[in-house]
Amino acid sequence: MLAFLEAHACALRQQENGDWELLYAQQKPSSQVQIMLMQALHASIRLRESTPEQVQRELGYWQESEQALQAVEEEALEAQDDHHLRDLASEAPIIRYVNQMLKKAIQARTSDVHLEPSERDLRVRFRIDGVMQDIDHVPKRLQAAIISRIKIMANLDIGERRLPQDGRIRYPLDELTLDLRVSTLPTQNGESVVMRVLDRGDVQVGLQHLGMPAHLQEAFQRLVQHPNGILLVTGPTGSGKTTSLYAALQSINSVERKIITVEDPVEYQIEGINQIQVNAQVGLTFAAGLRSILRQDPDVIMVGEIRDRETAAIAVESALTGHMVLSTLHTNDAAGAVARLLEMEIDPFLLAATLRGVLAQRLLRRLCSACCTWSPMTPVQAQLLGWQDTLPEIAHAQGCEHCFGSGYHGRIGVYELLPVDTSLAGLISQQADTLQIKAHARQQGMQSLNQAALALVLEGKTSVEEALKIRTGE
Repeated sequence: MLAFLEAHACALRQQENGDWELLYAQQKPSSQVQIMLMQALHASIRLRESTPEQVQRELGYWQESEQALQAVEEEALEAQDDHHLRDLASEAPIIRYVNQMLKKAIQARTSDVHLEPSERDLRVRFRIDGVMQDIDHVPKRLQAAIISRIKIMANLDIGERRLPQDGRIRYPLDELTLDLRVSTLPTQNGESVVMRVLDRGDVQVGLQHLGMPAHLQEAFQRLVQHPNGILLVTGPTGSGKTTSLYAALQSINSVERKIITVEDPVEYQIEGINQIQVNAQVGLTFAAGLRSILRQDPDVIMVGEIRDRETAAIAVESALTGHMVLSTLHTNDAAGAVARLLEMEIDPFLLAATLRGVLAQRLLRRLCSACCTWSPMTPVQAQLLGWQDTLPEIAHAQGCEHCFGSGYHGRIGVYELLPVDTSLAGLISQQADTLQIKAHARQQGMQSLNQAALALVLEGKTSVEEALKIRTGE
């Protein structure tokens, strides 16, 4: 970074509020230089004309920082034991580097921070809007100190490098409060660390903030309000299932209802809801937790995931005894959830009697409204999306300082809702296959995930490339 700044006669300065300024004295940096720096920092940059002396002073600060890290690198070569490593992890340059990395992650709307050791270095990557992006390559000699610093912050054992560990970081950083779930995993080249950024804003939203079309939101709300039965949310990891479940719980959370959840892990604490964390080491599994919950007189139960037949059977039993059960499954679409439960040997008559509905969902990157451009859909794109009408104008990703050059800013949900009516319940009791259930759903007017993604493309909210990522067979 320092060499790049010196080559272009400019300097970066971070203000107290976290914003970046690019200082220049004589010649204004080109737009290409600005975009490259924004992509490296994953932050917007404000240009500011300055003096040659000030530019040199700021470059001097960068040089001092690099020299400090170099000094730590040299000391790291001598770090042979855990005590020395703990001291090294507490050195100011290491603390400053880790703090800056985490602050940058928060500012860049990162969902996961990955520290991945290789033979040559420690690679730092951020998952932003669902896409992994390279952020930094740290010298191998600093790997142990940086990972030890993170393990200290998460109250993990820095001496244990042979077994996976899980922890949590709650740490004040400037005006931010970090809330991170930390996982370490031994690899051939050292410990890999993944930190999930937990944003309380994700669970404080109502159903109206999930981005569902109005008619679908109303239908989902009606399902949530049922006094008993099972309501499932399906999709792959990272598709926003937890956010949807919490939004559903928030919509019915009141003094008139007792709500209990069993989760793995409890990522967010919600006032007014009793939350249990799975602990397999002591025998507290989803099934065991669910069985115990039934003796606590709940009205609504949320099970983090139905992973096995035992949990599914207890969920059905709970619904039959007058409880509303919300949970998740890993299936490609809503109809697939029925087949998955039948594969778990759930009695089809009991499933038909208790299943109220299934919401399948995905998350797509939202186009940056500040820089997207419009042009007609091409015939190839129309064929891939299944569009058979006149080619419409659609939006395309470009890249600007607002979206850090990516062309996208944030994500948007894509939903498919399958309510279980009397006729569908009849099909389920007859063990109808997925194709039959899909055909019935289409007759009832269900909008598929593919159709929902196409609608977002036509509205200019996402791109063709994003919509094709979730293309499913229909």
